[in-house]
Amino acid sequence: MTTAILSALPEEQGGLVHALAQPERITHAGRAFWRGHLQGQPVVLALSGIGKVAAATTATVLAERFGVARIVFTGVAGGVGEGVQVGDVVVAQDYLQHDIDASPIFPRWEVPGYGGARMVCDPVLCALLLEAAGACLAGAEGIFDAQNQPRTHAGLMASGDRFVSTAQESGTLRAALLAAGHDVLAVEMEGAAVAQVCRDYGLPFAAVRTISDRADDSAHVDFAHFVQNVASRYADGIVRRLLQLLPK
Repeated sequence: MTTAILSALPEEQGGLVHALAQPERITHAGRAFWRGHLQGQPVVLALSGIGKVAAATTATVLAERFGVARIVFTGVAGGVGEGVQVGDVVVAQDYLQHDIDASPIFPRWEVPGYGGARMVCDPVLCALLLEAAGACLAGAEGIFDAQNQPRTHAGLMASGDRFVSTAQESGTLRAALLAAGHDVLAVEMEGAAVAQVCRDYGLPFAAVRTISDRADDSAHVDFAHFVQNVASRYADGIVRRLLQLLPK
């Protein structure tokens, strides 16, 4: 029952690779995969790279080559939902691709062949991930300098092959989705593709994203600083707690 831990960037996995027991490096499809044990659990750690295609390729390899039992994505995202602030953590309950549009043949945002716009994450795995995130934030004093205690959120996330980095674009995107009944909490660039691959393979999938910016005009500045100084420590703590909660 191997758990795959997937991220786009090395910093989004913290020091997990260095903490592996009995590490084994395997190169496949131009990617490095690290197999070993964390918290007594068999795991495979991998970096997807940035964007939906790269993420889908990596998720497919994890399913086909490594036969993993579940995939968990950890990384950062831009907050767009009301009350979602920098330093908060969002656990995805479902995903959509905000840049897919096969209309008028299909409704906007619907993924052709899947009967809808949203890809649902595994509810049991999401509940464990939310518990792990809450425990991590409860002990995260000093990791992130904020006036208010960071909070956890659970809900809809959106992915697209674009780094949303202006207040105008963020506002327009959120308003359009909200008008169609999609109350998106955060945006990023990989999760929806992994969710689709996991649906195809029948694999449980869950994702946790730390909010690095508000997807506005300062996003490019906030992102680099946050990934290097905060997200890596969040990822390390949340993943370790999740693995402790999984049955052995």
